[in-house]
Amino acid sequence: MPQDIKAAIAEATRALLLDRHVKKLTVKEIVEQCHITRQTFYYHFEDIPALFRWMIERDEDKVLQQVLAQGDLEAGLRSFFVMAIHLMPSIHRGLDSNYAPELEQLLHQYARKFLAKAAAQLNLRLNCTPEEFGIILRYHSNAILGLLREWTEEDTEHLDEIVHTITGLLLKGLPLMDTPE
Repeated sequence: MPQDIKAAIAEATRALLLDRHVKKLTVKEIVEQCHITRQTFYYHFEDIPALFRWMIERDEDKVLQQVLAQGDLEAGLRSFFVMAIHLMPSIHRGLDSNYAPELEQLLHQYARKFLAKAAAQLNLRLNCTPEEFGIILRYHSNAILGLLREWTEEDTEHLDEIVHTITGLLLKGLPLMDTPE
């Protein structure tokens, strides 16, 4: 039963952000939307950022498995982008709310965590120290989130080319031009 209540709270929050375009999200609005008491909300979640964390974590493993089921990095990355494009309206509404800093931080944390898990499960072994690997994860997660933040309809039309380029960057690094001597 608690998972059902948590899911109802998450759905009410999504509805507030997407359907009603709430900018200043409050617990009062969430509990009214899903017809529960404040006490019930706080029984399940410490605060609204904890609710956002739960919403992201709930789907994290499912998304990772769907991406890995594609068989290779490029197909998996394409699957990830398709899912991310589908979720963008919810994410943008969340970033337009009064919880933008907390949600932004969560997205960065989970993007790094997601890339680390994907690299481990795809056996992408990098010849680097753990510190260097951490920097690489930060770099790529920020780059992917930056692309998604500025995503356009034209980008969607060129999704396969974009994914191919990103896959090359992840596997081979930046192509360097010859420097004149």
